[in-house]
Amino acid sequence: MRRLILALLLIMIASVAQAAVLAPRPAFIVLTYHDVRDDVGALGDRDPDAISTDHLISHFDWLKANGYHVVSLEQVVQASRGGPALPAHAVLLTFDDGLESFYTRVYPLLRAYNYPAVSALVGSWIDMPPGQKMAYNGEQCTRDCFMSWDQIRDVQKSGLVEFASHTWQMHMGIPGNPQNNQMPSVTTLRYDMATHSYESEAAYIERLRADLRHSSDEIFQETGHRPRAIIWPYGSYNKIAAQIAASEGLTLSFSLDDKLPDVQIDNTIPRLLISGNINANRLGWLIRHQDRNPPVRAVQVDLDYVYDPDPKQQERNLSVLLDRIKRMQPSQVWLQAYADPKGDGVAESVYFPNRHLPMRADLFSRVEWQLRTRAGVRVYAWMPVLAFRFPDAPNLPSLAGEPKPGGDHYRLAPWDPRVQQWIGDVYEDLAMHADAAGLLFSDDAYLRDTDNLGPWANLTPAQRTAELIGFTHALTDRVRRWRPLVKTVRNIYTRPIFDPAAEAWFAQSLPAFLAGYDMTAIMAMPQLDEQGDSASWYRDLVAHVKAIPGAMDHTLFELASHDWRSDQPISEAQMNKRIELLQVEGARHLGYYPDDFIKNQPRLEVIRPSISIADYPYPEPSR
Repeated sequence: MRRLILALLLIMIASVAQAAVLAPRPAFIVLTYHDVRDDVGALGDRDPDAISTDHLISHFDWLKANGYHVVSLEQVVQASRGGPALPAHAVLLTFDDGLESFYTRVYPLLRAYNYPAVSALVGSWIDMPPGQKMAYNGEQCTRDCFMSWDQIRDVQKSGLVEFASHTWQMHMGIPGNPQNNQMPSVTTLRYDMATHSYESEAAYIERLRADLRHSSDEIFQETGHRPRAIIWPYGSYNKIAAQIAASEGLTLSFSLDDKLPDVQIDNTIPRLLISGNINANRLGWLIRHQDRNPPVRAVQVDLDYVYDPDPKQQERNLSVLLDRIKRMQPSQVWLQAYADPKGDGVAESVYFPNRHLPMRADLFSRVEWQLRTRAGVRVYAWMPVLAFRFPDAPNLPSLAGEPKPGGDHYRLAPWDPRVQQWIGDVYEDLAMHADAAGLLFSDDAYLRDTDNLGPWANLTPAQRTAELIGFTHALTDRVRRWRPLVKTVRNIYTRPIFDPAAEAWFAQSLPAFLAGYDMTAIMAMPQLDEQGDSASWYRDLVAHVKAIPGAMDHTLFELASHDWRSDQPISEAQMNKRIELLQVEGARHLGYYPDDFIKNQPRLEVIRPSISIADYPYPEPSR
């Protein structure tokens, strides 16, 4: 099996030169709507997902006028099974939450345009007793906010609408950590605030199964038709949930994601969320640019700077970080998930519950969730690949033993099955307890030709590179059991880029990384190679990357904000100058490390224009 993985990786590496060839367009696009009202605010609304009736009509008109064909779920199913192909520019319409406006506003429009659609029902909301209230997108709703079963049966008679499960009672947040952050019920192990313990995996599975069975049974009892589709609340799902849903007859699965679907429906189908009451022109732009690759601006953050044994001080530290990131507005934060108080890059404890390492504090999910919901950034979990010390397994084989001062990382041997199992367990435990958008594989993932390479000793440098990539893929697979949409980024040193022969000393190759990960993060830090910080060095680096077709779209240049040789911060002026130089040379994705938010280094107001994705990343005028 390992040789098969190796062969496939080598084939992928050989095909990188053809990366610029465009893939075929997808067979269909799935649009997702929620509430439809006549009074949606023109400059913002209490419900960010609501759309005005006029705008929905303009969307339907735009689709018809521009050659898009609205199809039914049955047409998609038949096409996936080898039946009639979908028409060109096929669109599937979905409406979530079973709101009353679907009956009063959407359904009449579907009949007028003869457009089929899918409507997702939350059974517990429909079944609310009279007088009970619940919070829904900025207001308190009674059961009158939602369709009744009589209305649902009336809609079904038209044959235009297929009803899907939106779960029975899992469209809600539940406690996901000791700080009581409310996280999506479908993908969260419930934290019991009374017993200070997490739900077991077995209890989690049973909770999901009971809910989905209840939802499916109720829709069948009320309509005479058993649903075949599950539309996951908030688009949040995992492979466990999808397998349970399929076992209950919900074989079609829908999420929310920018990824474009194709006609194969064996996996969960991504949908494009329509929010902000956009007009038809904006809808057209979103549809036609759904496969866009926007520039990334990443800031790498040490969670050690947030942690403090005093809970009050820890919360103050977190507030400083949140305020800084919210004002800075990068697109991503690469957040340390392991503890590294020694600064040697080795994980001896972590910031999440797990099977094998001490937990310094149950902190990662708290900070990740706050950054995502309050600062609006995508958070990647930054983890070592090989640099672990397991106190209960001190005899696991290492690659080079204890490092010399200032030398290599302490690294476990990736060829050993026990190492693979233990590190994989830790990665899966991270995924069980935090919904990070991606993984950043740290700079400890390298092999020296002087290492104890065991069964890998007789492999070529390219084969060792492929084996180590395969090791990280196995870790990603463990994570994707719980977080199927997770993206991957891996650090690479610059020496293998400047000199491909250095692959023998690193087991790293930019073409191989481009084939193996969503993004490759070049540590564009000349001091790591004892080089001068000159403009020519950066230009030469970019030139080597640009020599690989398509590489610039999937390569991030990560600058240093600290000079480890002098132990002094690098000036913001110098950082800005380097960022500008990289952009002039064609770099699209940029970041830096570290961000010392406690000391305001680099200074926020100076670095923000260079690292922010905001249109106008400048301070608001004083009043």
